[in-house]
Amino acid sequence: MTQYRDLSTIRAAIAGGNLNLPVLVQSYLDRIAATRDLNIYIEVFEQEALERAEMLQRAFEENPEGAGPLFGMVASIKDVLCYAGHRVTAGSRILEGFTSLFSATAVERLLNAGAIIIGRVNCDEFAMGSSNENSCYGPTRNGADPERIPGGSSGASAVSVQMETCLVSLGSDTGGSVRQPAAFCGVVGFKPGYGRISRHGLIAYGSSFDQIGILAHSTGDVATVLGAIAGPDNFDSTALPDYPGTYTNPAPLQSPLRIAFPGTAINHPGLDHEVRQHCNEMIHWLREKGHSVQEVDFEYLDYIIPAYYVLTTAEASSNLARYDGVRYGYRSPDAENLLEVYKKSRTEGFGTEVKRRIILGTFVLSSGYYDAYYSRAQKVRRLICMRTEEIFRDFDAILIPATPAGPWKIGETLDDPVAMYLADIFTVHANMAGIPAIALPTGKHADGLPMGLQFMAAKGNEATLLALGNYLQNNFRQ
Repeated sequence: MTQYRDLSTIRAAIAGGNLNLPVLVQSYLDRIAATRDLNIYIEVFEQEALERAEMLQRAFEENPEGAGPLFGMVASIKDVLCYAGHRVTAGSRILEGFTSLFSATAVERLLNAGAIIIGRVNCDEFAMGSSNENSCYGPTRNGADPERIPGGSSGASAVSVQMETCLVSLGSDTGGSVRQPAAFCGVVGFKPGYGRISRHGLIAYGSSFDQIGILAHSTGDVATVLGAIAGPDNFDSTALPDYPGTYTNPAPLQSPLRIAFPGTAINHPGLDHEVRQHCNEMIHWLREKGHSVQEVDFEYLDYIIPAYYVLTTAEASSNLARYDGVRYGYRSPDAENLLEVYKKSRTEGFGTEVKRRIILGTFVLSSGYYDAYYSRAQKVRRLICMRTEEIFRDFDAILIPATPAGPWKIGETLDDPVAMYLADIFTVHANMAGIPAIALPTGKHADGLPMGLQFMAAKGNEATLLALGNYLQNNFRQ
């Protein structure tokens, strides 16, 4: 069967009678079966997806004009998004067997717009990781090279799109967890500004950083999904109160853009020479096309990762306190009193990386260390936000690498968590500042593995970023 890589092509094929939804869903199910060795899906909603496809197809045939904006779209969801009547575990043993009583607002809006959810996909436990190896279900493998990681924590979301098992995937992005795997897998990864998509029903890691993100082959499909699921929500007080309008079919750029690039990032000693060369090629190409591209100072780059891990682990230690073996989730069968229920359930239920972050977060919040670490990290975050706002007074977007290098081999960094943390050095900036960012597949490494570059825009400027992404996807060729 023809592989469809964007929604407009699928809808045209259905309208022309050359395709129907049950056939489309079955083709994705066949692809899921053929790629089981990559460990993408935790659970496939096979019967449910086929029944929904039949229902939506009949409704379309009766009233083609009544089809929702996402009619024809088949999606996967990361295992941190609640879906009523379905299990959700955040890749952790501590939520073993847990069934959600409600749906995340983003999932609910996805369904209301006519999408079909085909299954939930693997992820790093509680979205803590950059490789998709920290999961109780085992690692997900990169479709471009199964010996390598797909990135994380939304690595399986990226691979589900990469391997044509669905058209789009909803992931989550706390420090680059959508954009880094998108770059490693050769797909588009988009993180909107903080509050643009409701976090209701997203299992929390770092509440002031977390944001639901979108992975797809095309920027146009990202825009269509964003238009369907973004907007205010009474269940999330941090959701922005204004309706953003539609993002469907991003408008062409009306004038040349002013684009900044931090010299400290492009010239960073930890940046792979191929990635640096690719950044310079993009800068040269943009200038040739008439855009203004200038180097700017960003003196806080080396402070981003330390501040980020102090703040997010502090928030994680608070958010994960609710998993205690008492109310829901895993409870140790060997506990003989309340204290042992807490200690043994959490010790046995959480994985190594999650326990590491809980301990670190508890430490930085403890008496005598709060001011030395947590308070100081908050001040660094404010400086980063202020400097970022200054840059956007003069520029429309910031160009920066998505990753310092290509995907590494599975198991390579498991004993060196700091090396894994540093893989997020260029993506964390957007989460610290709460701004939208997009990773685009713009080239390949010498070994043939995908390479992506990242663009960021000011708060509220998702439309500009999507227009830029669409422009580059349609025009930039290496």
